[in-house]
Amino acid sequence: MGEATVTTESTIAAYLNAYEEIEKEIAGLSEQQLTWKVAPASWSITEVLAHLVDHSIVVSFRIREILAGSPVRLPAFDQDAWVAGQKANEEDILAIVAAAHAFVGYNARLLARLTDEEWSKGGINAKGDPVSISDIIPAFVAHIERHLGQVRRIKQEQASGKQVG
Repeated sequence: MGEATVTTESTIAAYLNAYEEIEKEIAGLSEQQLTWKVAPASWSITEVLAHLVDHSIVVSFRIREILAGSPVRLPAFDQDAWVAGQKANEEDILAIVAAAHAFVGYNARLLARLTDEEWSKGGINAKGDPVSISDIIPAFVAHIERHLGQVRRIKQEQASGKQVG
């Protein structure tokens, strides 16, 4: 087994397990706790997870555009508008988690089929910077980890008794 294969396998494993810590953080929370906001413009835990599914949708599209050899810039999205527009705080958390796992599982199976050459294929992101599939997946995992911190902060704010302003 070559070094690239081991790296690819560990990248896919990290991708598949990216939601584990968030799921531990939200286990046992009530609907009220999951939809609570410190302020109207802030996100609830439910909205954070909905955003991560939105991000999975965009990442899925980006990967496929790169593999197709599309010359167009890879799309960005307005995360606040997406969360607000879909009324994400009204969605059931179990449905959001199921969607997150479905996207990650489906993409992981695709990623496992790619050659080293395909992993290095790239495109141009919305900012005009080059990005490869091998960059996108670890960045996605890091993105989830940053939002894990956000989930923890929301729980702390809620526990401290802060009220929606």
